[in-house]
Amino acid sequence: MARAALPGTSLRLARLSGHGDGRFLLIPLDHSVSDGPITTAAGFHDLVHDLVAGGADGIVVHKGRARLIDPQALASCSLVVHLSASTAHGPDTDAKVLVGDVAEALRLGADAVSVHVNIGSHTEAAQLADLGTVAAACDRWGMPLIAMIYPRGPRMTGPPSPELVAHVVNVAADLGADLVKTVFADPPERMSEVVASSPVPVLVAGGADSRQSLAEFARTALATGCRGLAIGRRIFTSPTPRQTVRELADIVHGSLHDTLPPSNRLAGVL
Repeated sequence: MARAALPGTSLRLARLSGHGDGRFLLIPLDHSVSDGPITTAAGFHDLVHDLVAGGADGIVVHKGRARLIDPQALASCSLVVHLSASTAHGPDTDAKVLVGDVAEALRLGADAVSVHVNIGSHTEAAQLADLGTVAAACDRWGMPLIAMIYPRGPRMTGPPSPELVAHVVNVAADLGADLVKTVFADPPERMSEVVASSPVPVLVAGGADSRQSLAEFARTALATGCRGLAIGRRIFTSPTPRQTVRELADIVHGSLHDTLPPSNRLAGVL
């Protein structure tokens, strides 16, 4: 059974699942820190409007970018402020540091915060400590915490096995995350074992394999019990991001929802 959430956390989690079904379609747009601009300044404004119009439940951005978004653009979409950062130019791209805190995110009107942790990296210990620190602040303020946690580093040389992915997901849950974003297990059909091991909802990242359409990827993820998707690059590089999001939103919140038992719906999130 999931832990009891504070009233503020419960309210914000309900907003984060925009359709009230305990499913989530989040669009990370924090890549401008790690990799460089994803579009022009004007184009970013248009992109956000397209994502919201397409049916995204939430967008993930860093605190400075959050200040530049038209509040009206987020009238029907949640704001997640990402607190971790690194760049592709650093000596260790798996090393993440905190660049914001929960109080700042609250002042920006965030519905949740996210923290990135790479299990198996050289700085794993520091990243775990950061996750614990942010989790404690989230408990104080009633703020949902999304842990973006991956098996990634010099010791992670093979495909992400179900046992390994289950381990990193449970690390996030044990340290206080309300939602976990992680990679798909290999083989994909065993992702259901990861989901079954997790006391908190699991969102799957990316869909980086271009041999599989995003729609196929989404259906596979939902069929294994994942509660949703957190996909950025394959959406914001799409020639039609609004239509791409609309298609994914129909899968995440559409007819597949009718096949889930009640225990997998919103009551299980809180």
